[in-house]
Amino acid sequence: MELNRQSYLALLKEGGDAFTAGDPSDACPYDQYSPDQMQQFGARYWTKGYMAARTASESKNPQAEVSAGQ
Repeated sequence: MELNRQSYLALLKEGGDAFTAGDPSDACPYDQYSPDQMQQFGARYWTKGYMAARTASESKNPQAEVSAGQ
């Protein structure tokens, strides 16, 4: 994997697809704590894609959001 725009976009899509498939957020196949820069890059953008898909899903279905102490 190269650290470039195509990899970034692929990782965002991979994270979004994982959310759509119902995978938990800790199912990221990359290690953010690894000394390997490729693993850190993968973890960062996979997670961003996952969170973007989750946020989009929650904005379409406000009842899916958790109530804040009410």
